[in-house]
Amino acid sequence: MILMMGFNLIFFLSILILLLVFVNEVSANGGVFHVKHKFAGQARSLKDFKVHDSNRHGRFLAGVDFPLGGDGQPTGTGLYFTKIGIGYPSKDYFVHVDTGSDILWVNCIQCDQCPKSSGLGVDLKLYDPDRSLNGRIVYCDDKFCTALNKGPISGCLSGMLCSYSLQYGDGSGTAGYFVNDVIGFDQVSGNLQTTSGNASVTFGCGVKQTGNLIQSSEALDGILGFGNSSSSMISQLASSGVVKKKFAHCLDSNGGGIFAIGNVVQPKVNTTPLVLDQAHYNVNMEAVKVGNTVLQLPKEVFETGNGKGTIVDSGTTLSYFPAAIYEPLLSMITSSQNLSLHTVEDVFSCFEFGKSVDEAFPTVTFQFENSLELMVYPHEYLFPLNEKQWCIGWQNSGSLSKDVKDTILLGGLDYRNKINKSYSDVL
Repeated sequence: MILMMGFNLIFFLSILILLLVFVNEVSANGGVFHVKHKFAGQARSLKDFKVHDSNRHGRFLAGVDFPLGGDGQPTGTGLYFTKIGIGYPSKDYFVHVDTGSDILWVNCIQCDQCPKSSGLGVDLKLYDPDRSLNGRIVYCDDKFCTALNKGPISGCLSGMLCSYSLQYGDGSGTAGYFVNDVIGFDQVSGNLQTTSGNASVTFGCGVKQTGNLIQSSEALDGILGFGNSSSSMISQLASSGVVKKKFAHCLDSNGGGIFAIGNVVQPKVNTTPLVLDQAHYNVNMEAVKVGNTVLQLPKEVFETGNGKGTIVDSGTTLSYFPAAIYEPLLSMITSSQNLSLHTVEDVFSCFEFGKSVDEAFPTVTFQFENSLELMVYPHEYLFPLNEKQWCIGWQNSGSLSKDVKDTILLGGLDYRNKINKSYSDVL
């Protein structure tokens, strides 16, 4: 596998530190998943991507190397998925890749209402633990179950399943029970080389899905969560010594990308601390610079807590900023040209422009604690609607929901052709 040798800017998001570096080599003991964009190559309305992001942030729970599918373009699809092998003999399952949630789950054989087909061009199947030689039911007195529930489960009896029920803010939900089986993946065995690897992982066996999770147009077999908690697949692999607790993903603009777990050899890097004890990957943004001008913003817009903070989330297509940042940012960007803005599909600010956007518009730099910078170029924050019409890919956070109106959400639009890496040496 080639880990983004052609990409020159690498954005590392870390459970302990955020790193910005140039990477040219992959070390051993890692896994690789190729990913695809959920809507790559499909004609979608612009509003679909805003709806996806709204649903996506509803899916923040209310209250190895994986190839990725997808392109991160608002005119493409905005959600990535990968293929994983489960069981012995191994069968392939297509799952959303999500750094904003923790649990891996797939639809199971008992699910009557699960989608039978998908508009994404993949074959769906139901997992059956009885058909795998390594499949094992997890019961309520299992160590995994008590750890997940932070103590013994009240009313737990011998032979009782370790069940789960997740309700998402967009109205969708999933329920089922936990199982343990072998997960297959490509493992990095040397520079640019991979071999097949596998490990035992506990994951959800979904028997009931509701809401958007049962819509056939965008259906997949489940969700692969790469969040912080001990229940996530990467945490389980790290605790068993299979890989280091590190992952990197690069989402390209051509409908795919890569998701790697394990080590990456890198030179000296700049770092910025993650905000600890947060449900998501929060970082400390300190300033926004447009060209050579630093926006004069109140310091409180960058604070974390009480609905504020900066979240880095690959599952979101666009990026969202509180009005206190969004309005001056938009004004500064557009003031460099004599533009006539108009709204497309009640969502996007668009304009006609027939020249090179990279020559005409400024680069925007997000500055983080410890002097780490993320530079976003005009062709990354602007996207073409047609040959002469461009739209701005950044949005007001308040347009998602009141709950996140003061939150900065950095989405996949700003990550395209960059590697986003997370790691922790603490399990």
